[in-house]
Amino acid sequence: MTDRPEPDAESETRPPRGRLRAWAVARPADVIDVFVYVIVLNLAVQYLPAVISETFTLSLLTAALLKVTLEVVLLLKAAVLARLRGAATRWAKTTAALMLWVVAAGSKLVVLWLVDIVFGGAVSLGGFIPVTLLVIALLVSRAAVRRLLYGTTVPG
Repeated sequence: MTDRPEPDAESETRPPRGRLRAWAVARPADVIDVFVYVIVLNLAVQYLPAVISETFTLSLLTAALLKVTLEVVLLLKAAVLARLRGAATRWAKTTAALMLWVVAAGSKLVVLWLVDIVFGGAVSLGGFIPVTLLVIALLVSRAAVRRLLYGTTVPG
């Protein structure tokens, strides 16, 4: 027994959160996305011979890399779509549509390049077609899980 009174839950001070933990608490949907990406990626590793990840740790790191990359791609796509919707002339619409195609196709090449730079031969997502199918599966799975958990594809 001590002479000190029991601390109140309200008066207790929390230790400062680390950056990663603070980010995870503030953005739980993004943490779930990474877990979904790990599952989809490991299923692809199991069933598609062209997709290779030597270890689970590498697949987890690859999923995190894919999460960051796909978020940037989705932001670019949204900006291009806004430009396409706001285009008044045929030339502007054609240019925006071409930019959308470049973002859609180029993003797959960027994903392949980043995975090769970061992981070398330890991770391979195959070629253009397998990575396209993988990205589609990732985005569909992400949307399905968000709809299941939040009732919509974007938590809010």
